[in-house]
Amino acid sequence: MVLAACGDDGGATDTTAGTEATSAETSAGTEESDGAVATTTGGGDTSAGGDEAASGGSFSVYICEPEFLTPTNSNESCGSEVLGALFSPLVTFDPETVAPMWGDEAPDTVAADITSEDNQTWTITLKDGWTFHDGTPLTAQHYVDAWNFGAVSTNAQNNSYFFERIVGYAETQGEVDDEGNELSPPAATELAGLTVVDDLTIEVELGAPFSQFPLMLGYTAFLPAHPSLIEDPDSFNEAPIGNGPYMMDGSWEHDRGINVVRYEDYSGDAGNADAIEFQIFSELATAYNEVLAGNLDIMDTLPPEQLAAAEDQFGDRYITAPSSSFTYLGFPLYEEAFQNPDIRKALSMAIDRQPIVDAIYNGTRTPADSFVAPVVDGYREGACGEACTFDPEAAKVLFDEAGGIDGPVTMWFNSGAGHEEWIEAIANQWRQNLGIEEIVFESLEFADYLGRLDQNSLTGPFRLGWLMDYPSAESYLTAIYTGGASSNYSGYDNPDFDALIDEGDQAATQEEAIAAYNAAEDLLIEDLPSIPLWFREEQGIHSERVSNVTIDVFAHVNLPKVVVND
Repeated sequence: MVLAACGDDGGATDTTAGTEATSAETSAGTEESDGAVATTTGGGDTSAGGDEAASGGSFSVYICEPEFLTPTNSNESCGSEVLGALFSPLVTFDPETVAPMWGDEAPDTVAADITSEDNQTWTITLKDGWTFHDGTPLTAQHYVDAWNFGAVSTNAQNNSYFFERIVGYAETQGEVDDEGNELSPPAATELAGLTVVDDLTIEVELGAPFSQFPLMLGYTAFLPAHPSLIEDPDSFNEAPIGNGPYMMDGSWEHDRGINVVRYEDYSGDAGNADAIEFQIFSELATAYNEVLAGNLDIMDTLPPEQLAAAEDQFGDRYITAPSSSFTYLGFPLYEEAFQNPDIRKALSMAIDRQPIVDAIYNGTRTPADSFVAPVVDGYREGACGEACTFDPEAAKVLFDEAGGIDGPVTMWFNSGAGHEEWIEAIANQWRQNLGIEEIVFESLEFADYLGRLDQNSLTGPFRLGWLMDYPSAESYLTAIYTGGASSNYSGYDNPDFDALIDEGDQAATQEEAIAAYNAAEDLLIEDLPSIPLWFREEQGIHSERVSNVTIDVFAHVNLPKVVVND
C-alpha cells in the first residue's frame, strides 16, 4: 500500500499497501504505551481491548483526503483507515506473530475456514449471520461479485492486479495501447476461477500454487461488495455500505471529513464509541495544532518538526508502535538521465541517512538496509550492502564514470506532509558529494501527486512510502517492482526478477519461498530502481478525551477499541 500523504511515509498508498502509494519496520506486535498493538486491517482485533463499560460517545481522528473509498480501488493508507472501520475482512493477523487468523479465534473476521490441499485450489467458508449495514445478508456471491468487479479492466480499479493469480484474469483484461487507451473490450467479465459453491462457500482456482494466498485475503481488495457498488460505483464510492463495526453517517465531504456511526447489528465485537469523525487535513502541522487545542482527538502521523517535542507535550498520550512501512526515492526509469544503474547507485551512496534520521526524525527512523522491512520473515540485515552505505568518495567516482547528469535534477514529493526538510537535506548532500549544481523541487497535493505517478509524468526522483498489504516479503516486492504492477511507478521491468517472484510464489514451503524472494531482492539491489531510505516507527498522539489508543503494524489506529472518557 502506498503511503503518500502524511508524515515521512505519507498517509495513503500503493498497493499494495503495501497497499500504493503511499504505505513498515521493526518487530510486530510489541506492547506500546496504552496497550497491546493490534494488527487487524479491518474492524477490531482479537484481544479484549477496550473497556466495554465505558463505551459510548464520539471522537475525531486525523486523515488526509482519501483517493477512493471503494475497496477494490483504494490502495493508500488514508482511504484504508476509513475502510477499516466500515468493513471487516476475511482474515486478520496475530498481534504478536503477524500470522493470519480467522474463525473463532478472530471474531472480527468473516472467514470461518480457509483450506487447500495444493496451495492452488482454495476453499473459503464464511461465517453465518453476517450482514451489510442495510441488513442485506452477506453471502459468498458478494465476494465473487466484488472480485470480478475489481478484476475487469473496464472498471479501472487500482487493485485489479491482486486478482491476476486467479484463473481467467487475462480474459478480463481488454487490449490497450501504449498510453493505456482501450483498443478492445475484455473477453470476459467474470473470473473463471471463482465458484460460488453455496451461500457460505467460495472456491478459488489459482493459475499456479501460491502459499501466501491466505495472507493476501486480509487486504482491502478482497472485501465484499454490496450490490449498490455494482449498480452505481460512483455513488457507492461517496457512501460505501460495508459489513464492519461502523457505518456511514451521510456522505464523504471531500477535503472536510467523513462521519461514521456504530453498526448495532454488527456480528463481531462491537466498537466502543457511538461515532467517529474522520477530519481531513491537507497539512500535518495544522492537524497537530488542533490536537494541542483540544479540537482533534487522535493523530497517528506526526509532523517531523514535532517529533522531538511531542513526547514532552503529550506525556503518556504520546504513543509509539512498530511499523511495516518504509520510505524510498523512486527513479523514473522512462527518463534517460536515470536509466544507468551506476547513476542510481551513486545517488544512493551519496546520501548519509543517519544524520537525517537523527536531526529531522529525532531518531525515530532507522536507515534502510533492505527493500523489505524487518517486521516480516525474509528481511536480511544489511542486504543492500554498499548501495545503501554512505561513501561519498566512491559515489563521486561512480557518478563521474557513468557520465553524471546533464541539466537540473527535479525532486518530486507530496506537499503538506513534512517532507520538505529531508528532501532539502538529500539535495544538499547530492550537491556537496556529487557536484550536482542545480536541484529543483516540485510538490503537489496528494491526489494530484498520485495522478502524476499514475501517468508516469514525473521527471526526477520521487518520494514514496510503502506499507505492507499483508505480512510477507512478497508484498514488498511484487507490487512495486514486477513488470506492469500498479505501484511500479518507476517502470522497472526485469524478467529475471519476475521469474524469481513466481518461483517464490509457487514454492512448496515458506523457507523455499523466502529463498526465492531474497534472490529477487538481490536483483533489485543490483539494479536499484529506487533508493531505500529508512524504516519508520509509528508515532501518534491523542487528547485527554480518549484512551486505549493503539497503532497497529499496518499504521492504523485500532478505532473500534478506542474509549471515550467523557
